[in-house]
Amino acid sequence: METVLLNDFKAQLTERKSKLETTIAIQNEPKHLLELLHEVDLALERVEAGTYGICEICHGPIEEDRLLVDPLITVCLGDLNAKQQRALEDDLELANRIQMGLLPKNNIVKDGWEISYYYSPAGVVSGDYCDVIMNKNEDGFLFMLGDVTGKGVAASMLMTQMHAVFHSLTYLNFPLSDLLKHANRLFCESSINSHFMTLVCGRANKDGTIELSNAGHCLPVLMKKFDIVTIDSTTMPIGLFYTLDYSFNKVRLEKGESLILYSDGLSEAFDGDSEYGEEKIKKIIESNYQIKSKHLVEALRNDVREFMKGNSMKDDLTIMVISRSE
Repeated sequence: METVLLNDFKAQLTERKSKLETTIAIQNEPKHLLELLHEVDLALERVEAGTYGICEICHGPIEEDRLLVDPLITVCLGDLNAKQQRALEDDLELANRIQMGLLPKNNIVKDGWEISYYYSPAGVVSGDYCDVIMNKNEDGFLFMLGDVTGKGVAASMLMTQMHAVFHSLTYLNFPLSDLLKHANRLFCESSINSHFMTLVCGRANKDGTIELSNAGHCLPVLMKKFDIVTIDSTTMPIGLFYTLDYSFNKVRLEKGESLILYSDGLSEAFDGDSEYGEEKIKKIIESNYQIKSKHLVEALRNDVREFMKGNSMKDDLTIMVISRSE
């Protein structure tokens, strides 16, 4: 296990031990807490002995994303007993239902805009973040499409965390740059150093303008009447540094024009020999000018599916299209 990640686990376990000891001191019957404290002490001993993250049965590495969820586990997936496997399957199914319940409504029509998306995890849960937030106190809306580093449960937990962060901050009516600045700091304070998030975040206004900030994500594509252009990244991903300034681009969309956002599950889709790539994305967009947002999403989805020739998805796939309808 990498030293940086091991140090993160040690810090997390040490903090948990301190909180447990404080709680035990004021509890009358802390038996279950004493048992949990014993497990934490054993985990810290494994860290010092250099055996943390090693399966007690097969002596192979335990999956890091599972350790991120529960740093006390001592057995890898392959050595779980039948009861443990069923419990894990139930937990994953519940996590999937919770995550899908956090997605915004699809095919939204508001203030002259149409917003449609497609969201498909590569596994049971996804590390992609897809959101549309309507603020009753403002015209227009906020939209986000991002990708947390890593896969599986750990990435999905951080995605859920960002959902909560943005929904909490939105009602403070921050300018876009300040919104991202605060979201970045909260992410840094509540996640381990090895994780960060690429993100496109924008505000669509009633007059047809869009403020758009790209924090290291796949380049958004702007479908104009006479041109197809990409919009460059404006800053580094969320979660790399505590203090970052976030700038944004401003564009205006006329009737029939669209902004297309996607995760690398689209651009890096693999057919066995090559990646789908940005040029194929632009080609599909160019050949579908002025169609409804949901139809453009479907065109991209169908084309990448045909390109993959039955190969399974290696990464989460999210596509969002924001079109000007008036």
